[in-house]
Amino acid sequence: MKSTLFLLALCATAHAAPPDSFWRAIHLVETSGRTGPILGDGGKALGPLQIHRSYHADSRVAGDYSRVADLDYAKRVATAYLQRYAPEAWAKGDVVTLARVFNGGPRGHLKQATKSYGARVKALSK
Repeated sequence: MKSTLFLLALCATAHAAPPDSFWRAIHLVETSGRTGPILGDGGKALGPLQIHRSYHADSRVAGDYSRVADLDYAKRVATAYLQRYAPEAWAKGDVVTLARVFNGGPRGHLKQATKSYGARVKALSK
């Protein structure tokens, strides 16, 4: 019985999510809240969350890359990516670590270059 309860708790934690304010903050930092097929980073990023083609592929979400121009689809891509590369931060709702991985890749939370990005997202997530 204890094993079953532990597994249920573990499953629930693994699928926890950051607050909605996290997504609003990422959206604001990336495109000032704009939607649609916004090109950025010299044409290498697309959509309201500025998803790169390699990030989309790495997320393993089915669908054409062009769909990241849709905010809901872009969130699904980012969710899959963050659950894959930052599962503990996802479970805790650690918006700073999630933002730094979102911005800097699987080891983004360790990069000096992502500290200010994480701080901006945290400030906007309140």
